Amino acid sequence: MTVTTAPSTATRTGVGAERAFQLLRTVFTVAPIVFGLDKFVGLLTDWEGYLAPWINNLVPGTAHQAMLAVGVIEIVAGLAVAFAPRFGALLVAAWLVGIIINLVSMGAFYDVALRDFGLLVGALALAALAFDRPRVR
Repeated sequence: MTVTTAPSTATRTGVGAERAFQLLRTVFTVAPIVFGLDKFVGLLTDWEGYLAPWINNLVPGTAHQAMLAVGVIEIVAGLAVAFAPRFGALLVAAWLVGIIINLVSMGAFYDVALRDFGLLVGALALAALAFDRPRVR
């Protein structure tokens, strides 16, 4: 006797994937924009303290000016996720790789680097989900 089951999980998986996509898209839109804006007001932390000295030596201007540029990039990345999630998710993932390299190269903030690695995996999951769905025009 052969037992077959109906492919009912396909529908549930599709709904779950859509929910996961929307959750990841929301967080990777809001978080970069909030962190980017905070580079201008400094309510959350002293962002300059997270800039590796070797990077500070590479960029023109002061560490504060570098963080303002970082803020602009983060705001753009958040908006890219909102309006073009395929591109935006990969932009955020690449940005997180840069942040992780910066933090690890300082020999400090390994906890933040590990957290950002988790965010990197989430951004890559968002990219995978974005490429797996039809393009919205």
